Amino acid sequence: MAKKLNGSDIIIECLLEQGVDTVFGYPGGAVLNIYDALYKYQDKINHILTSHEQNACHAADGYARTTGKTGVVIATSGPGATNLVTGIATANMDSIPLVAITGNVGTSLLGLDSFQEADIVSITKSITKKNYQVTRVEDLADTIREAFYIANEGRKGAVLIDVPKDISANVCDFTNKPIRQYEYIENDVVNAQIDKALEMIKASKKPYIYAGGGVVSSNAVELMKEFVYKVDAPVSLSLMGQCAFNNTDKRYLGMLGMHGTKASSLALKDCDLMIVLGSRFSDRVSCNTNTFKMGQNILHIDIDTKEIDKNISADSYILGDLTYILSRLNSKLPQQNHSDWLNKVYTWKDEYSLTMHPVKADDVDAVLPKDVLETLDKLTDSNAILTTEVGQHQMWVAEYYNFTTPRTFATSGGFGTMGYGLGASIGAKVGNPNKTVVNIAGDGSFYMNLTELSTLAKYNIPIVELVFNNSVLGMVRQWQRLFYGKRFSQTVIEKGTDFIKLGEAFGVKSLQITKKSDIEPVLKEALTCGKPCLIDCHIDKDINVLPMVPAGASVYEPIMDIVIDD
Repeated sequence: MAKKLNGSDIIIECLLEQGVDTVFGYPGGAVLNIYDALYKYQDKINHILTSHEQNACHAADGYARTTGKTGVVIATSGPGATNLVTGIATANMDSIPLVAITGNVGTSLLGLDSFQEADIVSITKSITKKNYQVTRVEDLADTIREAFYIANEGRKGAVLIDVPKDISANVCDFTNKPIRQYEYIENDVVNAQIDKALEMIKASKKPYIYAGGGVVSSNAVELMKEFVYKVDAPVSLSLMGQCAFNNTDKRYLGMLGMHGTKASSLALKDCDLMIVLGSRFSDRVSCNTNTFKMGQNILHIDIDTKEIDKNISADSYILGDLTYILSRLNSKLPQQNHSDWLNKVYTWKDEYSLTMHPVKADDVDAVLPKDVLETLDKLTDSNAILTTEVGQHQMWVAEYYNFTTPRTFATSGGFGTMGYGLGASIGAKVGNPNKTVVNIAGDGSFYMNLTELSTLAKYNIPIVELVFNNSVLGMVRQWQRLFYGKRFSQTVIEKGTDFIKLGEAFGVKSLQITKKSDIEPVLKEALTCGKPCLIDCHIDKDINVLPMVPAGASVYEPIMDIVIDD
């Protein structure tokens, strides 16, 4: 039955239709009507107020990655909307379902350089799956419904809806509608591709499975596990795919690519069939595309037609939904046996296990990120949700924390957004209140988002903010050491900030790790205190991320050690 509602109430009613229980945002003049509606509906929709719109967007992203729901963020016009840009691009690059709702000046003021006006639709056209500007209140409800559908259909992504202020105030008839469900339609072309893939797999003597974030996005983790064991193959994962396969399983070789393991690259080099599940061949994985293929066949399975043959040519592919494809493959594939191949791979895994040594060999009490993360792994039973910023610490997390459960890792993979993690951890904890949530940061990234400590304190969100503090931009410094003659241009931070006093000023419990013996007791205290906690973890500025494939080099030629002689 139709009822008369203004545009703002229509927005909230449509969010409730879509099952939204939490939104993140920051109010302003152009969204006053929407925030007035949020006040009226506060018993049905929770709103988290962050300190900056970008972090609100990252929070919506982290909420989506760790719950499987669609993240929602609201911002006002002009600078409020443009502050969402980095967060929208971050989510879209990693195929995360997100709906951003921005306010704008009234329709009569559009295009006149009005106060706090920005053409956010044009600005975000290249970083969204689709975007809209609603100029008739009668179109608002169906636009919101379509936005949620598009954000979740096929390869997921970010959608923006721009709502001028008068549209949020105007009134029209509104009728609730059921959610439009995405359905994968079986077709003969895909089934033929599956049959061809089955023959390739059965003919393979040394198969190798490489999986990415698409496995998690399509809720196909259990199907992938069944497939791995049926194929009887080793597994490597992308950064985005860290939750796609149990990292403690013997078959798991680690990441592949620029900071991948030597075992994963050796297995790729020697395999006769590479099976790619829900992952694109980004430059950080393929490294030198001219040397990536070494005679092995490549079977690429993905939902996005644009990714097939874009960076690396496939010998065969299956285009479609992973859940459907893996179900069919599992039901039709006889059990394979490749014990000799697996034993060879396990030898490489043992021989080239990841290690980390103090910069000064005699420093027995040095704080090593490996020790910190392995202790965190032990104390959380490999079952915490970890978010990260971007840099060395991000790679160390992928190397040394064992992800065993889907949707327990949120990081900016494709866009590489420093400042992503703390906002994402807020969304992750709000969406998963019974899970332990830890954000791993470098001090460089922490300076970009530390004001969100006030958000943790305001809502008493018990997140652990673990900052690897080395007073440098570590990843950039590592490149400067190797390829720029040790000219450390603008990568030394050394601002003199006392992170303990800073955290306490924000109302957050603050602890410090300065020596190896501090690691376990400090982590235990932080994880059990039941309140937001900042850990200032001091590490040497010259600890590097290894292995490392230099730019332009082959993925098969990683640097395994860096000599520090200064």
